[in-house]
Amino acid sequence: MKKTYICILTALTVATLSCLPGCSRQGGKDGLTPVTLNEVAHSIFYAPQYAAIELGYFEDEGIDLTLVNGAGADKVMTALVSGDADIGFMGSEASIYTYANGAEDYAVNFAQLTQRAGNFLVAREPDPNFTWDKLEGAKVLGGRAGCRHKLM
Repeated sequence: MKKTYICILTALTVATLSCLPGCSRQGGKDGLTPVTLNEVAHSIFYAPQYAAIELGYFEDEGIDLTLVNGAGADKVMTALVSGDADIGFMGSEASIYTYANGAEDYAVNFAQLTQRAGNFLVAREPDPNFTWDKLEGAKVLGGRAGCRHKLM
């Protein structure tokens, strides 16, 4: 199931970015089309994308990809509307706020990668016999700074 999900996410990312050469700037290095992707945060959730970048899949498709950490949906949206980014990975809230405030040139969300937040439980050491009840009473760090929970 995980391998299927990773393959689908990688294929979606590559397919999405492959459609953009007709919409973006021309004249990149070695004849590649430059595309700037601004993501809301670096996350293990985007691992297939990072693997595709490192393995050269974007270059194979004629794309010179620049990956930028937007550090928040508001900053990703700002990069999109200012032309500093060609693609923004974020939730729909920033698009809704921009549209609701009367912007004439607003972003349109066209794909949904998940139904929920991209949260993962990771550990320092492997536990091949992991069960969720092992977390009872453990301290778990959340994905955001200052977020720490003790599970009861």
